[in-house]
Amino acid sequence: MKKNGFAVWLTGLPGAGKSVIAEALQHQLGQNGIETQILKTDELRSYITPEPKYTDKERQLVYNAFSYMAKLLVENGINVIMDATGNLRKYRALAKEIIPNYNEVYLKCPLEVAMKREMKRADTKGAPQNIYKKALEGKADNVPGIQAEYEEPSEPMLTIRTDKHSIEECAKKIYKLLTNGFQ
Repeated sequence: MKKNGFAVWLTGLPGAGKSVIAEALQHQLGQNGIETQILKTDELRSYITPEPKYTDKERQLVYNAFSYMAKLLVENGINVIMDATGNLRKYRALAKEIIPNYNEVYLKCPLEVAMKREMKRADTKGAPQNIYKKALEGKADNVPGIQAEYEEPSEPMLTIRTDKHSIEECAKKIYKLLTNGFQ
């Protein structure tokens, strides 16, 4: 029987640093012989809804599929870093319910900082570009933090202020959580 892997969902506003921290965490874990797979909702969404509208129904579909994919990987011994805003607690609650060895890490970042970061990034890593600007101009609907609510996790395993710590420091904090908990 295969040993389960672990999953860690990095949640936070768009621009909080989820993708860059996921990559740094994957690198740190890999340097210590712990292989991981990063799952990104932005990439998954492009297959499920090629022309996304970001409605609640569409988000529910994407997050259900996202959580189910992570569950299957973890049950097959693959460690998973989940890179997703998951703006509502109900999306993350499903993951917590179905994924063995699940961890939730809240990458907390003030909206103003997240907006500045998001507007500056050249590589969106599959995420829509300039979403905050578009939301403020009325050209995008349902942007978490603007028109759509972002519900902070009620009981994350770890909360990190990404405006107070470097990418590497954030990844190291998560690394410590994971290696103390499951290795």
